Amino acid sequence: MRVLVVGNGGREHALAWKIASSPLVEKVYCAPGNAGTSACAENVAIAATDITALADFAAVNKVDLTVVGPEVPLMAGIVDLFEGRGLRVFGPSRDPARIEGSKAFAKDVMHKSNIPTAEFWVCDSPATAMERLAEYYTVRGSAAGVVIKADGLAAGKGVTVCDTRADAELAIESIMVQRVFGDAGNQVVIEERLTGPEASIMVITDGHTIIPLLPAQDHKRLLDNDEGPNTGGMGAYSPVPGLTAADIASIIDSIVRPAIDTIRELGIPYRGALYAGIMLTATGPRCIEFNCRFGDPETQAVLPMLKSDLVPLLIATLDGNLANAAVEWHAGAAVSIVAASGGYPAGFKRGMPIEGLVEASEVPHCMVFHGGTRVSGNDVVTDGGRVLAVTARGTDYATARTVAYSAMSMINFQDIHYRTDIAKGVDW
Repeated sequence: MRVLVVGNGGREHALAWKIASSPLVEKVYCAPGNAGTSACAENVAIAATDITALADFAAVNKVDLTVVGPEVPLMAGIVDLFEGRGLRVFGPSRDPARIEGSKAFAKDVMHKSNIPTAEFWVCDSPATAMERLAEYYTVRGSAAGVVIKADGLAAGKGVTVCDTRADAELAIESIMVQRVFGDAGNQVVIEERLTGPEASIMVITDGHTIIPLLPAQDHKRLLDNDEGPNTGGMGAYSPVPGLTAADIASIIDSIVRPAIDTIRELGIPYRGALYAGIMLTATGPRCIEFNCRFGDPETQAVLPMLKSDLVPLLIATLDGNLANAAVEWHAGAAVSIVAASGGYPAGFKRGMPIEGLVEASEVPHCMVFHGGTRVSGNDVVTDGGRVLAVTARGTDYATARTVAYSAMSMINFQDIHYRTDIAKGVDW
């Protein structure tokens, strides 16, 4: 069969890499792809947001299955368009994809489903947001933390964790007045700040059956010790120690399944990948957010742990028979480290030659997943904020971490930046 992967990031490289290994697949396309995807797929010069051109390409080239990586084309209705033309595509349609595209919609689903989450307020003006903040700090006291979220899509950067009321007011000013995230700041969601370790729970669902993938833990902050600004993710590891099969089953039953059931009852069935961001608080798991696709960089850590074929799971999702699917995982753990351009997540340079990619990719049990890269002449050069992720699989976290950092040390480009504490100290 022929498969088209939509997107150009590290998640899409990992998906194309795993899909290309399937004996069911004879050809993989990636649109638009990057310098890394060209090793396992044929790159196609169509932007992930040009959904009409993607549908035309899939029809002309007799693509049997399209897998959508990023959230933007899902929110734009790529699944609706493809299905309307009789093309098979993996991902949720536009309406249920709002679970990521609108924080307010997601919170409404959580409320209707009795999903444990943070107390929250949806505000549609700066004045209202400031009033809610005043009420919050009057009740909670000056030491209370708060989280401010831009309602719409903000490339994973629209969440500000605030230690003080002044921080929260600055976040509202930035999002709603200065409009740093554009229309994503039409509304904000103000949430109480939860504490505890986080876990990313990704599942595949046909709208009824739910197949959980291995849990992962993402490192959002730019700098070591979880300091600095939020990013799209600076690394991840999988599985999550201390999170048992029973714990995961409980999270599925109390958080993931109620959301899928509620969305189906709204008349917009959810089919595809669903990501639940979970905070493991002292009083139990709470849902922080939902995403309508596989996580990045979590996918780069989870897919190397998948021993069985991914493609039958994708097909079973479309056929509505996931109940008959089986999944097998490698033992051990995977650690994925992201290398970013200097200046990320703010301004950064592009076009810096990358050295050491071949040497790093030849390290046993190690994969280099490209994110922001492209080919320029004879060089692979940087072309984004998060440039690549080095993932290693090992018998335990320490082994995987050592191999991943060893391979990362072989890679270099101007102003390269990566955290040195991904999965540090993690044990079974």
